[in-house]
Amino acid sequence: MKTILFIFLSCIFANLPYHSNAICYGPFRDGQSPGGINPTGEQLTEDLIILSKHWSAFRMYGSRGSTEKVLEIIESKKINIKLFLGAWIANETEDSTASTSNMKELNKTIELANKYPDIVEAIIIGNETQVFWSWNRVNYNTLKKYILYVKSKTKQPITTADDFNFWNKPEGLELGSEVDFIMVHIHPLWAGALLDDALPFVSRIYDEISVLHPDKQIVIGETGWATSVHTEGQQAELINGTAGINEQLIFYNSINEWTKKKGALVFYFEAFDEKWKGGEHPNEVEKHWGLIYSNRTPKHNFKK
Repeated sequence: MKTILFIFLSCIFANLPYHSNAICYGPFRDGQSPGGINPTGEQLTEDLIILSKHWSAFRMYGSRGSTEKVLEIIESKKINIKLFLGAWIANETEDSTASTSNMKELNKTIELANKYPDIVEAIIIGNETQVFWSWNRVNYNTLKKYILYVKSKTKQPITTADDFNFWNKPEGLELGSEVDFIMVHIHPLWAGALLDDALPFVSRIYDEISVLHPDKQIVIGETGWATSVHTEGQQAELINGTAGINEQLIFYNSINEWTKKKGALVFYFEAFDEKWKGGEHPNEVEKHWGLIYSNRTPKHNFKK
């Protein structure tokens, strides 16, 4: 019965192939960053081989920078992995150059999606641009316009990625009718959940968003558990759960088991630690979400 239901839902929802294990990927290593030094082709190849050993799909957050090289490597080396291609959209009210930059990003997204249709399975326009706490707020109508623009020029299913506290609001419900699927971020650690409550929190939010968007497939675009948290700042105020390697593995295993039972598509956040993120303190939480250290040493012995 569960199998029949899953097949039925797959038919009425967006044409997204099912992946029982998917991952978020940022390519930057130590000393590298967006707008700074980019990874080499050899480094990207190493990453893609690592990713393909453990996951069948991954998402990236922008279409410029290293993304085109990533797609070239996947195609030329016949690496068995699919990409959910992101377009990074910046706030246009605070930066006079952002509008031009955003259009370049969108056009590159269109170019790559059409050039690599067998690798790019879906398109994500914007990341956390609408939720009330976003540091990169984009005008709602601007985002909607950009989504429809890319949708008119590509064949892949398209969406935007945002926190559940956008998708449960009136504008989130409205935008849900324009996108092909809902990509929701659910972070129990940031929500103040303890480890024992983390999976129930994810499951509850997933079900709530499913009820609000009954005609759309719900994809979890980010969920994870960090291995370090700074004792100062907002993260110290909001995070109650214990960050650590053992705790991360427990959550990772539990979310994987839930994913398979639920038949849900979940992108775990994230593959590698990214030291360019967050503040200067080495324990800054944004630097420590990876299942693998930034030097590509695994934190765990996990299987695909």
